[in-house]
Amino acid sequence: MKNQITFIICLLLVSVSSAQLRVNGIVTDKSDTPIFGANVYLEGTYDGSSTDENGKFSFETTETGTQTLVISMLSYESHYEMGDVSYFKDISIQLVEAVNSLNGVTLMAGTFEAGDNSKVSVLKPLDIVTTAGAAGDFVAALQTLPGTTTVNEDGRLFVRGGDASETQVFIDGLRVFQPFNATANNIPTRGRFSPFLFKGITFSTGGYSAEYGQALSSVLLLNTIDVPEQEKTDISIMSVGGGIGHTKIWGNQSLSFNTSYVNLAPYEALIPSNQGVRWNSPYESISGEAVFRNKSDNGIFKLYTGFNHADLDIEQENINFEDFVRFQLTNNNLYFNSSYKHFFKSNWTLTSGASVSWDANDIGLLDNIIDVKETGSHLKLKLKKGFSNRFNLSFGAELFNLDYEETFKAPNDSEFKSNYDDQLVAGFVEGDIFFSNKFAMKLDARVENTSVLDDFSFSPRVSLAYQSSEKGQFSFAYGDFYQNPQNNILGYNQDLEPQKTSHYILNYQYLDNGKTFRVEAYYKDYDNLLKFDTELPQFNSQFNNLGSGYASGLDIFWRDNKSIKNLDYWVSYSYLNTERDFRNFEERATPNFAAKHNLSIITKKWVNKLRSQVGLSYNYASGRPYNNPNTTEFLAEKTKAFNNLSFNWAYLIDQQKILYFSINNVLGFNNINNYQYADTPNVNGVFDRQTIRPAADSFFFVGFFWTISTDKKSNQLDNL
Repeated sequence: MKNQITFIICLLLVSVSSAQLRVNGIVTDKSDTPIFGANVYLEGTYDGSSTDENGKFSFETTETGTQTLVISMLSYESHYEMGDVSYFKDISIQLVEAVNSLNGVTLMAGTFEAGDNSKVSVLKPLDIVTTAGAAGDFVAALQTLPGTTTVNEDGRLFVRGGDASETQVFIDGLRVFQPFNATANNIPTRGRFSPFLFKGITFSTGGYSAEYGQALSSVLLLNTIDVPEQEKTDISIMSVGGGIGHTKIWGNQSLSFNTSYVNLAPYEALIPSNQGVRWNSPYESISGEAVFRNKSDNGIFKLYTGFNHADLDIEQENINFEDFVRFQLTNNNLYFNSSYKHFFKSNWTLTSGASVSWDANDIGLLDNIIDVKETGSHLKLKLKKGFSNRFNLSFGAELFNLDYEETFKAPNDSEFKSNYDDQLVAGFVEGDIFFSNKFAMKLDARVENTSVLDDFSFSPRVSLAYQSSEKGQFSFAYGDFYQNPQNNILGYNQDLEPQKTSHYILNYQYLDNGKTFRVEAYYKDYDNLLKFDTELPQFNSQFNNLGSGYASGLDIFWRDNKSIKNLDYWVSYSYLNTERDFRNFEERATPNFAAKHNLSIITKKWVNKLRSQVGLSYNYASGRPYNNPNTTEFLAEKTKAFNNLSFNWAYLIDQQKILYFSINNVLGFNNINNYQYADTPNVNGVFDRQTIRPAADSFFFVGFFWTISTDKKSNQLDNL
């Protein structure tokens, strides 16, 4: 019995001795400032404590041998010390700030994002489609952002001195080869896509990621909704047509679709066009889109498809013809897009996708018939790995195939064909390096090989970002960008090189409780631009890549949705200085599509008593250059300035029924798009001219929108 008591006492002494083992130290940041509230514990045990206001910690443990001491704190990287537990005495730990904290720096030079979940968003999806004058076209709404130029007779995106062909559109990372509706000369087009199928929009005005190519100036990225919130049906009855949309959800699968019919004939009968335009058959179209989604625990599959059929028959005045020139168009467009994203447990992400588009235009011009067919496809594979919260790596490869064919038939049955087929193979790699929450860098590179030109290109790109304060940061971006000549050019001549531009961008952004301020300076250097020696490119033109140019400017954006109750507004201004020698230019000059000054003021006000949202948009663009053959200077004269004040009003009849009214150019500004001069002088040796004006000074729209949903609260206000 005595021996048993002695053994128990010895065990107690050993336990007491073990319990006396103390772990202690101090935790600071890089500036030696004590960190209060950090968790300190031995991994796999309950032994630990928290640091006090002096950064000190102390606790006792019975553990022995090799252990892992863990120090963790929100907004800091977890720290690990491994060794014999007896060594964890009076140790000093210095934590490193985590670079993925919510107030960290963001790489964003040259980029505007529109999405509810993006920290750097300057616009929300609601803003994109409720802008007065946009008439539900998100492309028209994007033209209110700095960096864009108003080209009233076109309707596409002209960005920082680049023409519309220098901007490419992607849906879920996959190329859209024909993103705009077909139209007649001097009649503005619209984007093909309905806004309510997309969760976010990224509009890069320059310096964009190496993941995207074949765009000299800009990319527009559209991302479809991953998981719809609820089932609903949307019904639209409009002064120019109607539409219906529906979302169905079953388990992890969902389907959203919409279809619309547009016919401008009743509108044209009520409000005729300006002189110089006669509609034999105004624009008429039927279109639709659908998105199918299947979400699993580790991935999501999406299938998007869109179709469009459109007809128009118009006669336009032309100073070089006694009679009006007739133009007839039938367009058919079909687009498929599938994508799959898989998330692996090892922190790898796999993204794959494919898109196919088919577009056919049957054109009647005077007595000539022109058939244009284009088929494009895009295959893409991308891998991304987050090795730590300081380094992300992504890389991938893609294949583009484009088959283009144009047939011209004259009244005498003579026929001329131009066509080409191109396979473009590309690879890209991107590395995001976060040195701290205040400083980050992105290093990119892209390689391309195009079969039609038998050319290889290498495009390095880099972005830097420095957070100068809690609410402000500076960003810088540089990159090289290549783009093949346009389809109609390559149909005539394939002994050419890709066109090139280099971007230099410096950006500052300040975000503070509903207020956004951005200012961005840029310089673009153009090289290898295409030139030809005829008025328009044709089969006997002489082509070369001897063109060059530059574009520089300053973009400013301010938004405030907090200072005045229920009022949201933004102001954007762009200054553009650009010259180029390209196409059939006689010398380097500012092209016709480039206005030196562009200003947009957008306001939206919710009026509770009227159950209404009221919006006003004002757009201004200084005069654009045009060439007067009666003078010796090239592109030396300018049109009058462009002005447009638009108004819209959405009235909630009840929570799910909306009556909507909008009018474009409510003050009826007499805008001039351009001037057309005669090919030959008159008897006095003077080249006569005619003014090219919009087909209509103003356009009004009335619609009734009804949503039927399970929550009985949703409406289409975000689609108007």
